[in-house]
Amino acid sequence: MSLLPEQSTPLLEKAIQYLARAGIELCVTKKRVKNINFRLKPHLLMVSVPRFISTVQMGQAIAKRVPWAIANHAQVLEQHQRKQSTALELSTAESPLLLWGMAQPFTLNHDEKLACYRRQLSTVMPALFKKWQPIVGAQANEIRLKKMHTRWGSCNTRARRIWLSVYLPAYPIECTEYVIVHELCHLHHANHSPAFWQTVATAMPDYQRWHNLLAGKTGQLD
Repeated sequence: MSLLPEQSTPLLEKAIQYLARAGIELCVTKKRVKNINFRLKPHLLMVSVPRFISTVQMGQAIAKRVPWAIANHAQVLEQHQRKQSTALELSTAESPLLLWGMAQPFTLNHDEKLACYRRQLSTVMPALFKKWQPIVGAQANEIRLKKMHTRWGSCNTRARRIWLSVYLPAYPIECTEYVIVHELCHLHHANHSPAFWQTVATAMPDYQRWHNLLAGKTGQLD
């Protein structure tokens, strides 16, 4: 618990005791925030408080939220357990493998698919970057793969580091090529300005087809 002894008050101590009886630990952190923020997690009540707030004000605010935390803790635990169960089901459930946009005649579970996608992308990636870097006229210093659910790719322009989503091999290889072109173009333009899209179109005239295909999925591009 991130509370210094000198910060404690009788009201705060009582709040800590009530929470402890319900199996909840109190964690208080002073931050550059305007208001007191509460976040209830399994067996943990996280509180962010402004740096300027007094110990008395902090104790009063936390004490008021103790009944809420105790009343909702069971639901938070249930949701957490449900998420864990769902994750376990996803990792063990088998389904047909899509590889470069083509259904394969065998099934794999989620973890096996991820390993397969990583191998496939690692195999083709060097040749694809070798192909597209001269066309775009930009060179990446580092290329990495990452399990990204909300991004197909991203680019750190300062480090000239490009990340690709390991889920890309589920789609036609042209989609991966488009993501590579997209991220390489960010080394010329660190935004999505008209000049950026013109650079993409110059390098890959049919990019819109692959952009639209990926746009209908869960990932995005940075």
